[in-house]
Formats: sequence, C-alpha cells, structure tokens
Amino acid sequence: MQSKSVETLSDLPPETGDWLVQQILSDPEQLNPLTSNDATASSILARIMESLLDRDPETLQMRPLLAASLPTVSDDHLTYTFTLRDDAHFSDGKPVTIDDVLFSIKAIKAPQVNAPFLRVYFSSIIKAEAVGKNQVRFTASEPYFLNEEVLGGITILPKHIYDPQGHLDGVSIAQILAEDKTAAVHVKAFADAFNRDFSRNPVGSGPYLFDSWDTGQRVILLRDKNYWGAGHEGIETPYIDRRVYRVINNSDAALVALKSGDLDSLGLDPLQHLRQTSGKKFTSQYNKLMYYAPGYTYIGWNNQHPIFADPKVRRAMTMLTNRKSMAEAILFGLGQVINSPIYRFRPEYNESLDVLSYDPAAAKALLAEAGWGDQDGDGILDKQIDGIWTPLIFELKINSGNDIRKSVALTLQDEMKRHGIIVRIRELDWTIFLDDVRNHRFDALVLGWSMSVNPPDGYQVWHSSQIENRGSNFIGFKNERVDAILDEYRRQFDPAKRVALYQEFQQILNQQQPYTFLFMRRSIQAYSKRFKDVSALPIGGPVSTRWWVPKAAQKYTP
Repeated sequence: MQSKSVETLSDLPPETGDWLVQQILSDPEQLNPLTSNDATASSILARIMESLLDRDPETLQMRPLLAASLPTVSDDHLTYTFTLRDDAHFSDGKPVTIDDVLFSIKAIKAPQVNAPFLRVYFSSIIKAEAVGKNQVRFTASEPYFLNEEVLGGITILPKHIYDPQGHLDGVSIAQILAEDKTAAVHVKAFADAFNRDFSRNPVGSGPYLFDSWDTGQRVILLRDKNYWGAGHEGIETPYIDRRVYRVINNSDAALVALKSGDLDSLGLDPLQHLRQTSGKKFTSQYNKLMYYAPGYTYIGWNNQHPIFADPKVRRAMTMLTNRKSMAEAILFGLGQVINSPIYRFRPEYNESLDVLSYDPAAAKALLAEAGWGDQDGDGILDKQIDGIWTPLIFELKINSGNDIRKSVALTLQDEMKRHGIIVRIRELDWTIFLDDVRNHRFDALVLGWSMSVNPPDGYQVWHSSQIENRGSNFIGFKNERVDAILDEYRRQFDPAKRVALYQEFQQILNQQQPYTFLFMRRSIQAYSKRFKDVSALPIGGPVSTRWWVPKAAQKYTP
C-alpha cells in the first residue's frame, strides 16, 4: 500500500470559505441516489447523501455516521441492529428517522426500481423492522460476510421527499419479495415515480446541498452551513463553501483551463504530467499528488457475440494486445499491467496466474484452432458461423473525451490490422455509450472499474444473474463454477477460505479471458497551492473534504 503524502499538510487550524472548481468529462448520467451508477454521479452524490456507517479513509475501518454506533450482530450473522442518532437531520431541517431507514431499504428491494447493480448486495435481506427506541433490525436469510458494511452503507433517503404520496407506507419487504398483488400496485406506483422524477434534484443529510445543474456546463454544490454533523467527533466536515464540477470533454482544453486559473484541480494524463506541467510558472502555482488509484482499465468482449463467444478467440485477442507496450507508451511507464480484477495489494490477488504475454504467433495458432483463417485471400480472417462466412471485423466502442482509452483503441486497431483483424472504433458521448453498454449493444469496448481496497466481492460484475436487467455483467459472462464460487464466497467468514476461493476464481477468469485486463494507472492530480491538507490516503487518493484555504489566500468571496 502506498504511503501517505504529507507535503501539503498544515499545522494551522482550517478555515471555511472559497470554492473548489474541478473538471468532469461529461454530465453525470443522472443524480438519482439509487439508480445512478456512473463515477461522476457517485462522486457528487457522496457529498449530498449519507449512510448509517462510513469508512475511515486512513484506517479503512467502519465507523458510525447516521448510526450512533456500530451495529449489534447476532452470533449466526443473520440479524444486524442499528441505533440511529437522535440529532441528525436532512438539509431541509427534517429529522432523520427510523421511517426513513425502513423506506430506504424498501426502495432498494423494490424490483421495479432501476438499481440492479445495487440490489444484488441486499439479496439476502428479508426483513427490516423498528425495534426499541430509535433502532432498526435487519434480518438476512443467509450469512454474508460484508453485511455490516452493506447495511451500514444504505443511502438514507428522506421519505417525505422521495415518496411524498406514501406509496411504500404499509408495504413490507416480505410483501415485496412475495410479489404480493396488493402491495405490488403500490410498489410499482412508487418505482415509476422514483425512476422518473428524481434524476436531477438530490436531497440528503450530507454536508453539501445540491444547488444547480446546467447541462453540458457545470454542477454546483454548496456547503450546508446547518450541517448536523458539524462538531461531531469522527465525522468529516468540509471547509470549502462551493464545489463546482465543470464539464470539459477534452483533456487539452481542461489543462488550458487549469493553467488559466479556471480550474483549481485536474487529473493529469501522463503526457501532461511529464511534458506540459513542468515549467516554473506552473510549479509556482500548482502542486502535484501522485498515487496508485485502485482501479483498472480493460477491454470487454461481448461474450455472447458470435465472434467472442469462443474463449480461444478471447485468449487470442489478449495475446495480440501488447499490454506492456501500452503501459509504457500510453502511460509513459506510470502504470502496471494487471491480470485480474482484484486489487494488486490485496491478499486475495493470485500471484501465480499464467500471464498471457504478447505473442502474435501463439494467438494466430489459437485463432486457427477456433476455425479462423483467410479463406478468400483478402487479408482478413474469416470463418463460417451458422452457415455464413463471417470476416473477423468488430466494432470497439469508447467514450469520448478519454484520451487514454482512445489511445488503447487506436493501438489495438493498428495491431489487429497487421494480423488480419479489422477493428472499427466508435466514439460516443458518455450517456449514449453507457446506455449501449447496459443494453449489450456492443461487440467490444474499453472501460474501467474501481477496485476494492477492502475485501472484494465480484458478484455484481461476474455472476451470471447480473447479465439481464441492465446489470453490471454486461459482457454476458457465464460460468457455473464462477457462480458457485461467488455464492460460496459471500457466505464464508473465514478469510483464508475466501482467499482460496478467489484464487480459483481468478484462475478461471485468466483461462476464459472475458476481459483483456490492461493496466492499473498511477494517478497524478494537480491542484492549486492555495489549498492545504491535501494528501493521498490508503483509499487510493485525496480526501477533498479535508481541503481548505487560508482566508488571505481565498480566491472567491461569498
């Protein structure tokens, strides 16, 4: 694990005020607290919404937030009892109550709510009830080793805002699970309104208030000066008055904006770091923070596509991808090749994986075994599929504005062409791209996932149950043994046995190659020197909640 950077920590007491203006590549897909699932939306909502527990960014241990303490857990790991704080309130001043907690879990469990990627973590929860004063008890049908974290991480929604008609009043989780006909009418009415009406106006109990969203331009949050958590020990309270997320869908334009002072912070790509931000003028105004981000870039093959349904073809694609060269040329050495979705520094990471190195000869042999050859002599590999001669031509989709992913696509296109494979690159706006991804409208794509620095759970991405209903297994990977491992892993409380299960899980992925795992990047963030207490923590980056600006250096006045 990387060490904590302390170059900009201050011994002075923090002061409130000023703005933090930063880039986002595109508008968030939406800002519904449950149905949003893109990184931009998540980062914005995390400042508006709160949960029962959160994670200390330094120790990585769970700690109370809206809950007064960690939960009481039964010996059989089937019940979790949380006590709610009695002084927490939403941004409109109304108190956070047990009714809000019960409403929030019912909203997650409602099958018509567009949140399959979230609901999968709560699949074992069969009951939620108020018990005692200010207490809620969750009951699970089977043990899940992450239940404390998952239940503690429920986004607590203000019921009076998100269900003003009271559609879920009187509806129980048992009725939702049993698809009770009477309850189903109310659940559907709630879900229809919830999916439709709350994509742009989030309300929560967090330290920031949603202010405005100018589509294609910016999203603005304001510090809640009446935030309930201010002064509470162990609760992160921000100092920056206004957070402005500017939409700049071009890395060169973003760097120009940073240098001109229109941005305060920017994630630099390797070329910008090495060649465009090293002059005296830049270094006099900005610092840089460098850290390994817990995430990875990959090429996803549509496993249900006629070309990529054969694992031999997918393995060949990986052996035709010069991943080491990409990491050196595209990232300028500021990254490392990965072979697994597990964070490199976790004990679950399998060190003995058979690395599929760049090997065109072996790849061509695999393709030949799979029936691909140049039958008509036109220089393009082809094969008869369902009685039709099919050339090895596919479309590779990427999201616009991400230069690294575009470089990956162009490099792959050039390499494949030399071996009789045609790659057609299609660059799409993020929201259109994401809609295509979730609806399986792609041959292949370049994307990324974050990695858990805590015990991982790959169910959401790799279990076959997550293929349909816009789930996160959008490449359509199916493997019975992987499903069994992921099921067993969730019920296993012995860390050593979980490690053994995930060692096998990674071996299967390595053999099947549903993704071509590319690299984990070393992130470089430039930020204005007026900000203090900027550091990279074990979570894999800076905690901007702690940033502040001395009054004398503040750029923006109220």
